[in-house]
Amino acid sequence: MEQAIREQALTDRVVAAFDRAADPRLKMLMQALTRHLHAFIREVRLSAGEWNAAIEFLTRAGHITDDRRQEFILLSDVLGASMQTITVSNPANGNATEATVFGPFFVENSPEIALGGDIARGATGEPCWVAGTVSGTDGSPIAGARVEVWEADADGYYDVQYPGDVSAGRGHFHTDAEGRYRFWGLTPTPYPIPNDGPVGELLAAAGRTPVRAAHLHFMVVAPGFRTLVTHIFVADDPQLAVGDSVFGVKDSLIRRFDRQPAGTATPDGRDLGDRTWTRTRFDIVLAPEDR
Repeated sequence: MEQAIREQALTDRVVAAFDRAADPRLKMLMQALTRHLHAFIREVRLSAGEWNAAIEFLTRAGHITDDRRQEFILLSDVLGASMQTITVSNPANGNATEATVFGPFFVENSPEIALGGDIARGATGEPCWVAGTVSGTDGSPIAGARVEVWEADADGYYDVQYPGDVSAGRGHFHTDAEGRYRFWGLTPTPYPIPNDGPVGELLAAAGRTPVRAAHLHFMVVAPGFRTLVTHIFVADDPQLAVGDSVFGVKDSLIRRFDRQPAGTATPDGRDLGDRTWTRTRFDIVLAPEDR
């Protein structure tokens, strides 16, 4: 009983230390964090050795992070914190497309491509034709929406994971007057998140897979609408049954990628020779901007 009183008294003192924070939101966040953090320590009876191991883990995560790799985002992802934040921040709104994780491989200032263009730009993989529309929840088409797309190559790597200044497998374009978009990309394939650092060691120790289900990233921006960050996933990907390492899969985002035999005519007349290709459709619905 005396021990519990001492522990609670310390928690109360730390919470009270934030009472004078000028920003009410900061005060609320730090006091809630303190209460939950202390409750965790008390629940698991954290040892000094475990505390030191956690500090070492976070230190190593900081050392491996650079302008091309964000280990702390990976940590947030594998703990489900990224998806929970997205779930809280994107409340359901009618038929609006669901959001999912941003991931660590988005790059600002991607190449602009024309509608029907190819984002692969040298990245290896099977060609894939993607088309759809962007509309509001009332069905009205959204012209001029900026659609950003990015994906890994057939070997499971994003361009930023290669040495040098490579830009491939990503790009952006704008919807036409009827809200339509179309582009060539690559058929998504499963790949492991970077697992040569502390987050990878954590997953291995927990007996969890580092592999992400095959997916293609989207970010859609339009005035008056909530910015959407999402993926689409491949319906027949076996990884869906195993699980996605960052908990990003939502049933509403699973799409068929129909494989076309070599020689099948393409929608835009592109000659793919003796290569197979896939096609999919993804109609995007944006929620009104939060007010």
